[in-house]
Amino acid sequence: MEDNRIIKVFLDEDPKPFASFAPPVKVVLDTTKISDGKHTLKIVAKSSNGIEGIREVPFVVRNGPSISIVGLKDNETVDTQVPLIINAYGSETKDFFVIKGSETPKAIPAWVWALLIAFFAFGLFYLIMYWSPELYKSFF
Repeated sequence: MEDNRIIKVFLDEDPKPFASFAPPVKVVLDTTKISDGKHTLKIVAKSSNGIEGIREVPFVVRNGPSISIVGLKDNETVDTQVPLIINAYGSETKDFFVIKGSETPKAIPAWVWALLIAFFAFGLFYLIMYWSPELYKSFF
């Protein structure tokens, strides 16, 4: 029996496959040739008796630097002037990790402040409740 199996690989809505293979196959997808953003990889496989199977795999390409913004959230309603902090960082250096400038400054989360206040409040409570001069007479 003749082996008619074939795998065709499509990118996004392109009607022409960018690759055709006989299974099994090992492929390397070079994302440097694809624009950044959302994409869909569509794989169409045909069995030896002519039945097709389709699988779509959505993925996101981000070859460029990571861009973070502080001061504006997605779909936020704003008015007047909005101060923004914008940072873009990526893996420009392959030899070592550069710490300076690789992180975006962010505010300290509210739960950290609440935890610190609770810790100091408990310490102050303990000091007030259990402090008495009689405990320290032996030191003087």
